[in-house]
Amino acid sequence: MNTKTSINNPLLCDPETGMCEMPGEGTKDTGVKIAQSSEKSVKLVYFTDPICSSCWGIEPQLRKLKLEYGEHIEIEYRMGGLLPDWSYNSGGIGKPSDVASHWDEVSVHYDMPIDGDLWLEDPLDSSYPPSIAFKAAQMQDEEKANLFMREIREMVFLKKKNIAKWEHLATAAKIVGLDVAQLKTDFEGKAQALFQDDLKTAREYGVRGFPTIFFLDESGNKEIVYGARPYAFYEMAILKLNPNVAKSEYSKNWETLFEIYPTLTAKEFSELSGTPRNESEKQLNELVVKGNLEKLTTKMVLFGQGRIPPAKYTITEIHLLRSYVST
Repeated sequence: MNTKTSINNPLLCDPETGMCEMPGEGTKDTGVKIAQSSEKSVKLVYFTDPICSSCWGIEPQLRKLKLEYGEHIEIEYRMGGLLPDWSYNSGGIGKPSDVASHWDEVSVHYDMPIDGDLWLEDPLDSSYPPSIAFKAAQMQDEEKANLFMREIREMVFLKKKNIAKWEHLATAAKIVGLDVAQLKTDFEGKAQALFQDDLKTAREYGVRGFPTIFFLDESGNKEIVYGARPYAFYEMAILKLNPNVAKSEYSKNWETLFEIYPTLTAKEFSELSGTPRNESEKQLNELVVKGNLEKLTTKMVLFGQGRIPPAKYTITEIHLLRSYVST
């Protein structure tokens, strides 16, 4: 992979830096003061995009962070506007099909399932519609909005769904319990301005790539983590701002983890359970044999927990086929 051209196009995420960077210079600390209004001791301002593959790559780290430090942190999601349209041609990317093989490579790098065939079968014209839909979801309920983001990410990375289309956004909204009619009204109305405000805020903060997370304490002091990084980077940012914060212990039992996070990739399960990657996959496959999980095979492998009603979350474990990982 040519990492020199990767940074010239936001859809080509550089594995070395873990960043999906917008055309131009990389992210810089502009020194802009960021308001800290959270009641939690540390606030995370997370600049992301629904189709950012590096952002999908850090889901295991963020989910563990919420389990261990959730009592002390608040995460504020801000949209960055990764793909406005296809009017540009840079970094070797001039059309959607150019992204397909890159996504497959990134999938192996992060050990997170991503099906690049989306860009061959039903490509997105822009990441703005799902971003605006997320802002509309936030207007209803922050927690459901975060579930909505997860759902549309699974749609785009795993199920090859064009989440720029309203039909898929509406389906995701229904699954997580949002008012779909209200979402549509806000999507076409107030959420547009909220999305523009996020883009403006990203510019003010000097954000040029995703994921970018600002960690803030009550005094406005900050640490910044750029790109996809190992878990220790995110944990250290919290501890630098508040050395007295103690991590919470949580049950690493598979049933408990799936009750907290109804969908988990094998990489996520490995991260959260503290089980080596190969052992975690073996354990999950054994649960399929026992009937605790259901397994659906596509380009990736999906596991679903049988006792959860189909109308709710049904996919509980997703991982790459061994043959695919080895390529």
